[in-house]
Amino acid sequence: MPIDLTRWVPPDDGALFVVSGASGVGKTTLVREALARIPHLVFSVSATTRAPRSGEVEGVDYTFVSEARFDALVGQDAFLEHATVYGNRYGTLREPVAQAVARGTSVLLDIDVQGAAQVRSRWPGAVTLFVLPPSLEVLAERLKRRGTDAPDVLERRIRQAHLHLASCGSFDYLVLNDRLEAACDQLQAILVAELLKRGRRASWVRRFTQA
Repeated sequence: MPIDLTRWVPPDDGALFVVSGASGVGKTTLVREALARIPHLVFSVSATTRAPRSGEVEGVDYTFVSEARFDALVGQDAFLEHATVYGNRYGTLREPVAQAVARGTSVLLDIDVQGAAQVRSRWPGAVTLFVLPPSLEVLAERLKRRGTDAPDVLERRIRQAHLHLASCGSFDYLVLNDRLEAACDQLQAILVAELLKRGRRASWVRRFTQA
């Protein structure tokens, strides 16, 4: 039975969650389900230098910036993490995350292991989760079933996936995506448990300890 959150009360301070995993493990589906189920949990909107695609909305899909502006933000140490992917630059801005967390909203990032390492160094309280496949063989089969990559690209993805999986030991929580429904429940349970920690519920402590 899924967690009953119909009378959920947000924490005094939100959390920053980082979800990572190798390509093909299904983390995007897990993240989408968590965002749909847990109140006051939002997805981080990244800044990017690439041009908007048809239908994308400024501030909803991405914050679109110029190369010069991105460089300026890097110089100001404004990013929790940033990277260049296929010639375009992407990054998570620190200030919107800090503002959300301060008002009791939690923020979820879906980023790769390099980005997760950057976030850990710049936001020590970040809660990191790594999604694992049942096995390397199952992961390779999942990538093959997509049928969208040329053989050489597929081989590169599998090699990269192996490298990413080797980083799982540096994450706070591990979720094995063997059965999707169970993995969704487990990931959401981790998020809810973190948001119920005493340190995020000072108002509850005061209510029941002050005469």
